[in-house]
Amino acid sequence: MVKDIGIDLGTANVLIYLRDRGVILNEPSLVAVNNKTGEVIAAGAKAYQMLGRTPKDISIIHPLKGGVIADISIAEQMLEHFIRRLNLHSYIRKPDILICTPTNITTVEQKAIIQAAVKCGGQSIYLEEEPKVAAVGVGLDIFSPFGNMVIDMGGGTSDIAVLSMGSCVTSRSIKLAGDDLDHEITNYIKEEYQLIIGERTAEDIKMNLGTAIELEKESDMIIKGRDMTTGLPKSITIYSNEIYHCMKEVLETICEEARLVLEETPPELAGDIIDRGISITGGGALIHGMDQLLAEKLQVPVFVVDNPLNSVAIGTGKLLDRIKHDENPWSFIKRLFSSNRVVLNPTINMIEEKGEENDRK
Repeated sequence: MVKDIGIDLGTANVLIYLRDRGVILNEPSLVAVNNKTGEVIAAGAKAYQMLGRTPKDISIIHPLKGGVIADISIAEQMLEHFIRRLNLHSYIRKPDILICTPTNITTVEQKAIIQAAVKCGGQSIYLEEEPKVAAVGVGLDIFSPFGNMVIDMGGGTSDIAVLSMGSCVTSRSIKLAGDDLDHEITNYIKEEYQLIIGERTAEDIKMNLGTAIELEKESDMIIKGRDMTTGLPKSITIYSNEIYHCMKEVLETICEEARLVLEETPPELAGDIIDRGISITGGGALIHGMDQLLAEKLQVPVFVVDNPLNSVAIGTGKLLDRIKHDENPWSFIKRLFSSNRVVLNPTINMIEEKGEENDRK
C-alpha cells in the first residue's frame, strides 16, 4: 500500500518523511548533468561528491535557489530520482505529497513546485508555509490562541513568523541564509589570502568555525585551495573570529528582520513570546552562539530546538496526518488533484485570479 510523503524541498538539502518511518531520505539538492546529452548522471549525495571535481562536459546544478525552484526540469528529475529510489508507487493510487514553501512565495513559484510534484507521481499536492511546518515539527501547538515565534534558517531563505490559531500573524522571508554565509566566507578568503576555495570547503569552514559571537578562545582550521598569484595549490590556517567577522553582517540582518516581525506583532501575542521564547530551526540554528545573538538583539529568550535539521520534514508528516484525519481540512491548505485544482482559501483564489488577469494584460 502506498504511503503519503512529506517533502522539505530545501535549497541545500531535500528531506523526505514517510509516516511510521520518519525521515527516510536526506540528500543535497544537487544534480550532475551531462552537458552534451542533457542526461542526469547523479543526484543528491553522489552529485555532491562530484562538486568542484567534474570535467567540462559535466555540470553540477542547483535546481533550487533562494528557497524556490530555479530550474523546473532539473528539479523534476531530481525529485523523480529520489522518489523512485524509495519505491513508494502503487498500482492502486499515487501518494499524496505535502511540500513546504517560504512565506512570501509567488503564484508562479507555487505552480512550479506543484508541477514538479505532479510530474513525480503525486496525486494530491499540499503546499504549506515553512515556519508553520517547522513549528509543528518541533511540537509547538500553533492551533491554540497563543503566540509562537519561529525562525527557520535554511540554505536559501530565512523564514521568520509569529503563529497563532493555525496561521501566520506576521511573517517575513528573506533570501539571506546558509548559502550567503558560504559566499561571504569564499569572498573573505579570496580577498584576505588571495586563495580561491570551492563550495564544499566554504561549507566545511562554516560548519567547523562558524560563530555568531566573538570567541575568547578561538579554534583554527587548515584549508586548501588555489593561489590567485601563482596558480598553484596552497594551504593556510584560519581562525574562528575571522569567520565571525565575515559572517557578522548577514547574521545581524537576519536579527533585524526578526526585530521587524516582532514590531508588527499584536501586543498580546508579543507577551506570549516573552513567556514562550523564540524557537530557531534549520541549519543556521547550529551556528555557534546564534541563539545568544538573537536573544541579545531581540531581548527575548531564544532556544535552539532538538533536531533542527529535520524539524520541517517531521512537520510535513504531522500535518499530513492531521489533514487525513480531519473531516474538514483547514482552509489555509491548498490542494491540487491530478485533474482538478481545488483552492480552499478564498484569499488565495483572489490572488491567483488577479495574477491571471495581470498575465492577460
